[in-house]
Amino acid sequence: MDILLVEDNPGDARLASEAFKEGGSQTRLHVVADGIEAMAFMRGEGRYADLPRPDLVLLDLNLPRKDGREVLAEIKQDIKLKRTPVIVLTTSQAESDVMHGYELHANCYIVKPVDFDRFIEVVKGIESFWRNMVRLPPH
Repeated sequence: MDILLVEDNPGDARLASEAFKEGGSQTRLHVVADGIEAMAFMRGEGRYADLPRPDLVLLDLNLPRKDGREVLAEIKQDIKLKRTPVIVLTTSQAESDVMHGYELHANCYIVKPVDFDRFIEVVKGIESFWRNMVRLPPH
């Protein structure tokens, strides 16, 4: 399984990477730090041309250059990308962000825990659920 993590916080990206490695995961985690890079990755443009389209996207909302809400809207409006599950993984607990995420067709909305162990547990849970329980759409 290929997962695209769109995360501008290097610490959170490192934690997520460690969480996937810790369990001996076969998941390939690709990390980009802003919304423009996320869309280039999703569309296989430029330096991402030879990489597989991700099976799942973990998307932060507060990103530089192109906000996560814009990325989510673009993915869900693109005929080739809209079936890709997108999980919003962000620090925002604002009800308006939760509602807007679902209005833009996020597959789920998860608030990042601030506790290290809980963050690792959440990331492992995401992987376990999407790898072992869900049948993902073909590309």
